[in-house]
Amino acid sequence: EVHVVESGGGSVQAGGPLRFSCAASGYSFVDSAMAWYSQGPGNVCDMVSGRSVDGSVYYKESVKGRFTLSLENAKNTVFLEMNSRKPEDTAVYYCAADVVGPCNPGGGTRVTVSS
Repeated sequence: EVHVVESGGGSVQAGGPLRFSCAASGYSFVDSAMAWYSQGPGNVCDMVSGRSVDGSVYYKESVKGRFTLSLENAKNTVFLEMNSRKPEDTAVYYCAADVVGPCNPGGGTRVTVSS
C-alpha cells in the first residue's frame, strides 16, 4: 500500500526559503513520476511542480525560478524548496504519486505566508 507524508509547512513571513518534504512508503520515487500540488484559498487544486519518469521536472509559470524540486534517493524523499516566499504562495501543499492522487484529503502541509 502506498502512503505519502508531507511536512515542512508553517506560518511564515514573505521572503526567504521554506522546504517541503514528501516521504513515501510502498513506492519508490527513484525512476518514478510524482508531483506537488497546491490548494489555496480559492480551493483550486493546481499542479505546482512535477517530476517525470525520465527525470525531467515541470514548474508552473508562477513558481519558475523560485521553487526547486529535488529527490534524495537514500531517504526516498522528494523535496520542494520555496524561495522568495510570497503571500500568494499561501496554500496546502500536497504530494501525489502512484495511487495517491492530487490534493488527497487528509494529507498535505499548510503554509501561510504573510506580508
